[in-house]
Amino acid sequence: MVLPLRPLRPIRDRAQSWRRRRRNFADKPDNRSMHATRVPHDADRNRRRSIRLTAYDYARTGAYFVTICARDRECLFGVVEDGEMRLSPLGRIVDATWSALPRHYRHVVPDAFVVMPNHVHGIIVLVDDSAGVRAGLSLDRELEIRSTGPSPLAAGSATQPHRHPLPEIVRAFKTFSARQINQLRRTPGTPVWQRNYYEHVIRDERALGLIRRYIRDNPGHWEFDPLYLP
Repeated sequence: MVLPLRPLRPIRDRAQSWRRRRRNFADKPDNRSMHATRVPHDADRNRRRSIRLTAYDYARTGAYFVTICARDRECLFGVVEDGEMRLSPLGRIVDATWSALPRHYRHVVPDAFVVMPNHVHGIIVLVDDSAGVRAGLSLDRELEIRSTGPSPLAAGSATQPHRHPLPEIVRAFKTFSARQINQLRRTPGTPVWQRNYYEHVIRDERALGLIRRYIRDNPGHWEFDPLYLP
């Protein structure tokens, strides 16, 4: 079933909506405790409120903007100095884990990405791996190569068999990076990331350019970020 595209709002309205959703997500407390009584799986799942689109297939080809926050907004990954991000050893682990995603998932093409002191922003492109697209190509070049086939931004592209959906890829990114971080600081099992994450389906090249610019300029706007901690 092909879902109809919604009419696009002006860029300013979309940007304000993204900032508002990110702020609401960032302000939501993570109430987990390592010492809390375990809740049965089904009850725990029903108690949580999903922020994913209920009818959307997150394994389909497309481009996705994701924001993943450190637990309790703790500034683990470095500092911003003179508008540039200086990565800590933990931040370098996060950066390397993101870059390694195509080695684990051949249909994943990482696009723009930035590690901030207590969160990351990135664009994940899920491609049709049967079409021979190689990880590492820019999305613009990928679109040029696949001009005769379905675009990665086409919301109605068919899902390929045995494809890992976006939530599973994000979960793996968090798991791989947290494991290495805890090995480095000798804190096995300590949570590194918030349980949930923010995502936005990128529906056209105009929105893609806006989000790329937002990611690129994020360190320079750190003091105005809703996730900023002095």
